[in-house]
Amino acid sequence: MEHSTVSIKDNSANPGPLGLLAFGMTTVLLNLHNAGFYEMNSMILAMGIFYGGSAQIVAGILESKKNNSFGMTAFISYGFFWLTLVGLILMPELDIFEGTSTPGMIAYFIMWGIFTSLFFIGTLRINKALQFVFGSLAILFFLLALGRYTGNHLIETITGYEGIICGASAIYAGVGTLLNEVYGKIIMPLGPVTK
Repeated sequence: MEHSTVSIKDNSANPGPLGLLAFGMTTVLLNLHNAGFYEMNSMILAMGIFYGGSAQIVAGILESKKNNSFGMTAFISYGFFWLTLVGLILMPELDIFEGTSTPGMIAYFIMWGIFTSLFFIGTLRINKALQFVFGSLAILFFLLALGRYTGNHLIETITGYEGIICGASAIYAGVGTLLNEVYGKIIMPLGPVTK
């Protein structure tokens, strides 16, 4: 009996731009608050739930269809980061749980900084744009921890500006990936693939 092999071609869209834009836009908006431009508000929380959180999780699930373990793990993890951050802000306000102590928030940001630093190592095999996103994000998490530890307003303000740069770099990487794909050529350089 003769066996035949059927090859199924993946024609699904690249979910990377969605995940990067969801992360980048939410990060910029939160860090405009951290830099002192406006108060913590429902816009930031809604972005954290519905775009930074949910859209990144969707992008991560779609990355799994692309057999991209790095993209899947990163997008789903950072999507749930946004959901946990909103939970940490809202749960005390809704009298569900007590607010997290300063040492607890420092530990939270340090763990995310370590996680991001390890993922930065993975970007060394991808491109310069993602190296910048993950490198600046690791710095952002450690600055958030330092700001909580010291209570220094200047450090918190600097952290906000660094976060705006980090978020803007993710927006650039997302739009660059999308436009380069649409036009079939380099419209926005992402740096060489270093594989």
